[in-house]
Amino acid sequence: MTVAAAPVISIDRIVKRFGDHTVLDDVSLEISPGEVVVVVGPSGSGKSTLCRCINGLETIEGGSITVEGRPLPTDGRELTALRARLGMVFQQFNLFPHLSVLENVTLAPRLVSGRRTAETEELGLRLLDRVGLAAKAHDRPAALSGGQQQRVAIARALAMEPTVLLFDEPTSALDPETIHEVLDVMTALAADGTTMLVVTHEMGFARRAADRVVFMADGRIVEQSTPEAFFGAPESARAREFLSRILPH
Repeated sequence: MTVAAAPVISIDRIVKRFGDHTVLDDVSLEISPGEVVVVVGPSGSGKSTLCRCINGLETIEGGSITVEGRPLPTDGRELTALRARLGMVFQQFNLFPHLSVLENVTLAPRLVSGRRTAETEELGLRLLDRVGLAAKAHDRPAALSGGQQQRVAIARALAMEPTVLLFDEPTSALDPETIHEVLDVMTALAADGTTMLVVTHEMGFARRAADRVVFMADGRIVEQSTPEAFFGAPESARAREFLSRILPH
């Protein structure tokens, strides 16, 4: 008998409020090792807040989040250690402009993990090659396009060898012609078995790379299913309305 692997992330009935506004309302979700979960839904549905709660960037008012079987810590040092295991790629690239591309990628392994410079440079060059940017290793971020900067940000997240990669609208700040560069890298990561939670408006990526699509609206998970089921026959009227607005007829 095959025993299912324990979830990497387990979210149990979490609640998040900003003042009187409930942003996440009784949200539960589990992510298994090697799974690619893509979260979609209208703006303001709580998708990005969910991502930020998992990483401890936002606190929750109710429920619980566990990562690798451990409750989300509140202590600063423990939270820093957790974030090393949860690679986060934001909407904005947040690269250090005064550092080279390679230095941006290798900074965290050196400072947080205490790894030797030669070791981290070898790792950084390998990861930059993985995202197609080895030739840009010694450039400054300002010399790169938006798509290239986001690929550097992905390499930087990978440099800490995280258990899970969290993507919060990673293409929303990009020009249309550079979006595909980033999505191609993310699709390759998914194909390699990287555990990923991706908040995105890119339905093509969701169709192509997701193991499971989670649809959120009004702070709740309305439905979740395979890409084939979600795009072919969504269960809820809310999901059907959402898809009718964003997909070509």
